[in-house]
Formats: sequence, structure tokens, C-alpha cells
Amino acid sequence: MTGPVLAVDQGTSGTKALVICPERGVLGTGFAAVRPRPLPGGLVEADPAELYASVLDAGRRALTEAGEPVVAMGLANQGETVLAWDPATGRPLTDALVWQDRRADTVCHELAPHADELRELTGLPVDPYFAAPKMAWIRRHLTADGVVTTSDAWLTHRLTGAYVTDAATAGRTQLLDLDTVTWSPRALDLYGLSGERLPEIVDNARPVGTTGVFGYDIPLTGLAVDQQAALLAQRVTAPGTAKCTYGTGAFLLAPTGTTPRRATSGLVSCVAWRLAGRTEYCLDGQVYTAASAVRWLADLGVITGAADLDTVGAAVPDSGGVTFVPALAGLAAPWWRGDLRGSLTGLGLDTTPGHLVRALCEGLAAQVVELAEAAAADLGTPVTLLRVDGGLTRSTLLMQTQADLLQRPVEVSALPDATALGVGALARLGAAPGTTLAEALPEGKPSAVYEPRVSADEAADRLGRFRAAVTALLDGAPA
Repeated sequence: MTGPVLAVDQGTSGTKALVICPERGVLGTGFAAVRPRPLPGGLVEADPAELYASVLDAGRRALTEAGEPVVAMGLANQGETVLAWDPATGRPLTDALVWQDRRADTVCHELAPHADELRELTGLPVDPYFAAPKMAWIRRHLTADGVVTTSDAWLTHRLTGAYVTDAATAGRTQLLDLDTVTWSPRALDLYGLSGERLPEIVDNARPVGTTGVFGYDIPLTGLAVDQQAALLAQRVTAPGTAKCTYGTGAFLLAPTGTTPRRATSGLVSCVAWRLAGRTEYCLDGQVYTAASAVRWLADLGVITGAADLDTVGAAVPDSGGVTFVPALAGLAAPWWRGDLRGSLTGLGLDTTPGHLVRALCEGLAAQVVELAEAAAADLGTPVTLLRVDGGLTRSTLLMQTQADLLQRPVEVSALPDATALGVGALARLGAAPGTTLAEALPEGKPSAVYEPRVSADEAADRLGRFRAAVTALLDGAPA
């Protein structure tokens, strides 16, 4: 298949669209912001109409800039964001509960006796981060009408009329049998969702329908959850390598091949993608707040935004004894303590904005190190290379801190929009099944490689201070 494709990444804080040509690269780009609403008590909602409108807006902007038609479309989604909607009309029946939302903690508490069974069955811990607890909460508290699904199924239905979800997104629900890649009757029963009409689970690259919302018919041939799309775009497909995306949160994924590997170190075991009926798996770890923690620091007036990290942080040589555990929406993997709040310790009258910035960078980087070490423990082999993407990779300070604490090279992707490029590759595969994965993926050397500049002993000391602060949080004592 020749001709460009439209790749749309519907994310937490915005939707990015690219028109991608295999020979000429990116021909057009579009972006539309979305504004999730943080509410008291750990609630985070989004307006479904705004999510859908952002897909149309970003897609149209990219197509207008490209100035030529596309032959196929791919759509990436947030993963665990859910809503109820009317399948007859497409009308939302609830707001979208964003993946960060914690209101389903009561559902998870009730299922605690079945946590081990659900983890063995689905690869996921019982946590309100995932879709099934939110789906059950909606059914208990908001509406019994329509269907309740992840946001991708609703967006795909609005675009094409199809009622599907891809295998990787289905794996983020805690309703998927990890071995058979089918909906699990047992998990559905435990969540009280046995009577639900769930979408068909499809491969990540295949035609699912046609949309006319952009002025002419475009086949929708690629679907993916955002982090798996970025994993694919980064060409991270072999055990011993990992990728981390620094977005609203930070997400580390490490491939495990065609056999699901049940994590024992606090990570999630999930579907990476299913292509031509062949399923590949990965380990997945999450940091709930990355760019959102930077925005929090900006809201306090310490910096004006992420662009200030390097300049403000350069004013001091180190964190000045300040330790920041940026668990502003709870601690995710490998601890799974969403109830905890962050901590900022070691403050003094001599603490400056530079110290706070460096402490934030160390706190983010240290959490990623915890994820990489958990992946290495589960894989039985060290993570020798970390490939990274996302907006925060523009910060030299954060990336150097990451390499220092990880004591491994950190390769920064030259692909600033890895998620969109990954789902674009899937769209190309779905539209032209004879295309190989290598042919469909974007090429590119890293834009930068950060090597560790501190000794292993110094890295261990800095990590030790962070871990002591986390332990104090876990123990309920002041750090």
C-alpha cells in the first residue's frame, strides 16, 4: 500500500494527529487540547464530547496541513478511561472516568479476597487505575443503561459504527483472560459485570470500519492503547530492553515475547499487541504523575513550566538535601498504594526553586529505576538499555538524572510523537497485510544518548534516600 495514513493519539491532556507518508515522513500535524477535571477525593473526569471533538479537530488540522488524502487511519487511546454510552445513538450517558480516577477504590476493597485469583487470571492487580473497577462503579452508582466500555470503543463506534476494542486495550480492563485473550467469565462475574455486552476483541492491525467524518471515506485499520503503540514505534521488541514514555504519567514497558510472564515484583503483565492472530506480551509499570507533577510545581509558582526545569535546576549543583516523592496521585507500581500522598522533605530556609526542581527530577527518575529493577527481576535479566519518549525528554536535567540513577544508557527518541507513529504503523499494517512490521515502523536514530556521569555508589546513595522516604510513607511515619 502506498499513500499517507492519518494517525490519531487521543491522550489525557490532548489529542495529537499526524499525517505520515512512508517515503516523505510527517506531512501534517494537528493538536487539540482536552481538559480533564481533577475533583476532591482523587476524582478525575473528562467530558466525552470534548474527547471526540478533539479527535475531529486534531485530525482535520493534520489533514489540512498535509493537503492530500490519506488511505487509512489509526487511533490510539488512553487505555483505562471509561464511560457508559448508548450504542443505538452513540450518546454518552456519563462523563468519562479518567485512568487517574480513584473513586472505584471501594470496589477494589471488596474484591481484595480475590486479588490473587484476578492477578493470575488477568495479569493485573486489583486497583482503581484499571478499567473494570470503574466500570463496576458506574454500574453501581451512575447508570444501568447502555454499555460501559473503555473510551476507545466509544470513539471507534462514533467514527465507524463498529463495536470493537483491540487486544492490548482489552488487556487494560482486568476482564481479559491473559492466556486466551478472550473476555473472562470469571472476572466478569467477580466484578458484577456478567450481563454486559462487551465489544469484540480484534487484532491491533486490521480493518474495523470506515469513517466519513473528515470529508471522505477513510478505513480505520489500526487500534492500540497508547503505551503499547509507543513501544512498537520505539522498536523495543526484545527482552532486556525497555521503553519509558514521560507524559502526564511515566510508563515503562518491557517485552516478554509470545508467552505472558506473570509479574512477581509489582509490575503488570499485559498484551503488547496481537498481529495476524499472534499475541505478544510485555511487563508494564506506571508512575501516576510525571508531567502532571511538573504542572503542579508550576501552579505553585516555583517554575513557569517544563521548559524551566533545566534553567532553574542549573542554578544549584544538587537537591540540597531535599527529597521529593512526587506521589501526587498515589504510588503506582511496584507499590500499588494509590491511597498515599506525596512527600517533600529536607526543606530549610536555604531551599531554593532549583533544589525543588532537582528533587522533582530525582523523584521521577528514581521511580523509573524502581520499575526497571522490577522488570529485571521478573525477566531474570537486566534491562541494559532504556529508550525514552514524551514531552519531558526535552529536559536535559531529567534525562541525565535518569541515566545517573539507572546506571545505564538512556536513548532519547528522535520521534517526538511515538504513540501516534506507532498507531500509524499499525494502520499501515492493517490496510496492507503483506507489509512487514519492519517496513511499517518509522526509522530514526536517537536524538541524544545520556550516559551515567556519577559512580554506582553515588547513584545508590541517592536512590537510598528516595527509598527511605518511600518507606516512611508506606509505614505512615514522617520521612
